[in-house]
Amino acid sequence: MIKIAYVSYHIQEIYTSTTEDEELTLLNFLLNKGLSIERVIWNDPLVDWGNYNLAILKSPWDYTDHLADFKQWLNHLESLSIQLLNPYDKVRWNMDKHYLQEIADAGLPVISSIFLEKGSVLDLGSLMTSFKVDKLIIKPCISAGARDTYILTAENFAAHQEQINALLKENAFIVQPFMKEIFEGEWSFLFFNGVYSHCLLKVPKDGEFRVQHYYGGSVNVRETADQYIQEASAYVKQFAEGCLYARVDGLVVNGKLNLMELELIEPYLFLNTHEESLENYYQALLAHLPVLAPDS
Repeated sequence: MIKIAYVSYHIQEIYTSTTEDEELTLLNFLLNKGLSIERVIWNDPLVDWGNYNLAILKSPWDYTDHLADFKQWLNHLESLSIQLLNPYDKVRWNMDKHYLQEIADAGLPVISSIFLEKGSVLDLGSLMTSFKVDKLIIKPCISAGARDTYILTAENFAAHQEQINALLKENAFIVQPFMKEIFEGEWSFLFFNGVYSHCLLKVPKDGEFRVQHYYGGSVNVRETADQYIQEASAYVKQFAEGCLYARVDGLVVNGKLNLMELELIEPYLFLNTHEESLENYYQALLAHLPVLAPDS
C-alpha cells in the first residue's frame, strides 16, 4: 500500500490561518477514503522519511522561519526518491517572490513589481517616480502572512526607513504600487490537478489593507465571472503543471485579473467554502498516486 506523509508543522497560534481546522478535516476525509496517510511534522528529527512513498505539503507554515533547514529537508526527501506534492522544482521556484518576474515576462498580468536585492538601500523617491504613485507596499521576497510588510508614503517614510534598510541587509524585498482595489477584496481561486474547484473573496476590515483573518479580514464565498476563472487558470496551466493544488491570488484591475501570488507550497485551501472541494482534492490526489509493484 502507498504510504503517504501528510506534512505539517509544530502548531503555533501565530500561523493559524482561520478558526476552521482544515488540516484535520482534510486528513480525516482522506483516511475515510482508505488511504494510508498520517500527519508528520516536517522538521521532526524522529521521523523516518524512508517509510513513505509520497509526501503532501499541507501546512509547513513555519518553513520561512527555518529556510535553510527546509531546503535541506527537501533535498533529503528527494535523495530518498519520495514523490512530493507539489513537485520539488515547483516548491523551490515558488519560495521566492522573484518568480513573479518570470510570470510577468511570460506576458501574464502581474501587479507591477521592482525587486530590491539584499544589500540595497531604499530610495523612496526613485521608486515612486518609477511607479508614478505616491503610496507603495514593500515586503520580503521570502515571507508569509504579511510579515514585515509596510505601506510607504512620503509622510511615513522616515518612521520606517531605518528598519527597512536593516531588513534589506539580510533579505531581498519586492516593492509594488499600493493597489486601491485591495479594499474591494482579494480573490483566491483554487485548482486541484489543474482543474478549477472554487473561489472566494478575502476583504480587509475597515482601515486595514491586509486580508488575513488575524488582521480582521473576512472570507466571503462568492461566485465570479467565468472570465476571471479562465484568467486565473492561465497562471496554473503555464506555471503549475504537475501540481496537486494551486491557489491563484489576485485583484481585478480595470476589469482584468492581476496576479498577486501563485501559492504552490502550503496555501490554505478554504475547503470549508465549497461542498465539493474535499472530493475535488481527493480525485486530484488519486491521479498523482504512484503505481507500486504488488509487493511494495
